[in-house]
Amino acid sequence: MSAGESAALGRSSPPEIHWHGSTLTRAERFERLGRGATMWFTGLSGSGKSTIAAALEATLIRSGVRAYRLDGDNVRTGLNSDLGFGASARTENVRRLAEVARLMADSGAIAIVSAISPFRADRAFARRVHQSDREGALSFIEVFVDAPLAICEARDPKGLYRKARAGELPGFTGIDSPYEAPEAADIVLDARRSSVEESVRTCLGALAERGLG
Repeated sequence: MSAGESAALGRSSPPEIHWHGSTLTRAERFERLGRGATMWFTGLSGSGKSTIAAALEATLIRSGVRAYRLDGDNVRTGLNSDLGFGASARTENVRRLAEVARLMADSGAIAIVSAISPFRADRAFARRVHQSDREGALSFIEVFVDAPLAICEARDPKGLYRKARAGELPGFTGIDSPYEAPEAADIVLDARRSSVEESVRTCLGALAERGLG
């Protein structure tokens, strides 16, 4: 089994744990707060996904839409601070992000996840978490910020590629650990041709088509 295929395939709990339902339905919550969803940005380090995600979050909130950005680095300073960067830790990182995003989407917010999430199987798990929710499927939109390695490495905003090439960051995605690009992303943003503003408009259009945002 590959690292990507090692994604958690089930969502089991100990037998003494029981789901405690709400006194209102999701439909009722969404009617009052707006429909929730998750927009999941994936791409290499330096592709621009975090910049686009932050701009999208600001645009949505300024227009009165409840939204919150779950940035991969930010989450690793708290919730996921116990995780390293090996294949299994990256899978667990995505699993936790997916579960938190699902809860936020269920609350009626637009969860905006920005994380390299290099393995297809892990991203597929994140989608399944939303599609197999107890009250029916939640919208999950995968956004691939497509930037070739050469461009990301030339940008290198955090100096990570330089360290990886020097052997200081073993297992760095794109250098000595694979990045599995999406084969059928809901949105593909060409980082070479689209500005941040154009990318945000594309994302807003996708949300509007689904009756979100």
